[in-house]
Amino acid sequence: MKRFVDKVVLVTGGNVGIGRAAALAFAAEGAKVVISARREVEGVAVVKEIQKAGGTASYVRTDVAVEADVVGAIAHTIKTYGQLDVLFNNAGIEGKNAPIADLTTADFDQVFGVNVRGLWLAIREALPHLKKTRGVIVNNSSVVADIGFAGTTLYSATKGAVHALTRAAAIELMKEGVRVNAVAPGPIETDMGARFFGSLDNLRGFAQTLPAGSSGQPADIAAAVLYLASPESRFVVGQILTVDGGLSAQ
Repeated sequence: MKRFVDKVVLVTGGNVGIGRAAALAFAAEGAKVVISARREVEGVAVVKEIQKAGGTASYVRTDVAVEADVVGAIAHTIKTYGQLDVLFNNAGIEGKNAPIADLTTADFDQVFGVNVRGLWLAIREALPHLKKTRGVIVNNSSVVADIGFAGTTLYSATKGAVHALTRAAAIELMKEGVRVNAVAPGPIETDMGARFFGSLDNLRGFAQTLPAGSSGQPADIAAAVLYLASPESRFVVGQILTVDGGLSAQ
């Protein structure tokens, strides 16, 4: 049986990479999916892909760093489908990866504005609706929150913040009937992953050193997200599900 029939799912950054894979997976499991993203062409393309497969989806242009956009994304979801059951906080940027001495306060503000402030805004705005449905929040983090990589201080710090925010929100919101967890990907073959490592070949080369022997695919993370959003994980609260091919186990 499909796990998300009659459920409404909002995926921020749902137009590419992990967000796209999660949107497609939720739709395949019966959910009505809202694709929230900055780039309209890619976002609409995901909606059409879902509709072609017989699913239900819509797109709303959103920059999560802009408060009014986040408010608008939630409003669009409720106006279009009448409820919100799952928020997948996926939108994020890698920012500028460079030595600390080469970074500016503008670099800091940009990546924190999207990866932390934007995620927090989405939770705040979605919360009244998630309380009504006793819904679920899944945040997208990264293994770099727990493993140090030179030149990634800004991105890593944002993901450390996501881990802390996830745990604190889980304790606070479980009392309201809203369950919160996060997924922490390792090397995944996405455009962002390729940029992070300098190229897709570099990412694949690094991933060969992992216990799994290869890099992950967006669908690997989507599967973890759907588990965390489903009743199967009802007893999982405030956890970080690391999906990294064994990187953090070494």
